[in-house]
Amino acid sequence: MKARVTIYLKDGILDVQGQTIQQALVGLGFTGVKHVRAGKSFDIELGPIPADEAKRQLSQMCDRLLANPTIEQYQIELKAD
Repeated sequence: MKARVTIYLKDGILDVQGQTIQQALVGLGFTGVKHVRAGKSFDIELGPIPADEAKRQLSQMCDRLLANPTIEQYQIELKAD
């Protein structure tokens, strides 16, 4: 089973990287860009386990290592092999 985990800052947390990217895009002439939120993603391949167990394990990975639960949230997307 494959998964993509996307981690991004919670609403209300200042996203300096996103602001910098947005300003750079506008500076390059992309004037329609009004807001950018930066994040990170991980593609993770798991062994053959049921989807509910995969989500449970991936949530634990995020809570314990991949994300800072104080300021970040995450989204888990399971993919077919």
